[in-house]
Amino acid sequence: MSVKSLAKAPLLAAAMTVALSAAAMQDVSAADMEKCYGIAKAGHNDCKTETSSCAGTAKMDHEASAFVAVPVGTCAKIAGGTLKPM
Repeated sequence: MSVKSLAKAPLLAAAMTVALSAAAMQDVSAADMEKCYGIAKAGHNDCKTETSSCAGTAKMDHEASAFVAVPVGTCAKIAGGTLKPM
């Protein structure tokens, strides 16, 4: 393997990671998804909230303003889940 190939490998891996992460993120604005507040575990919220700047920054479990995108109708079935920030 050449030096150029070795140098390109980490760049390719990083690009693939970014691409796969973006593909894995759910579009909360999709018609079949809804924001379910009060159910996110610390560090596992989707998107920014009133108290955090980006996804994965909820400081504690069940943070009132943190949400997780779930299929429409699912939030009502989850204990502690609500469609409005608490």
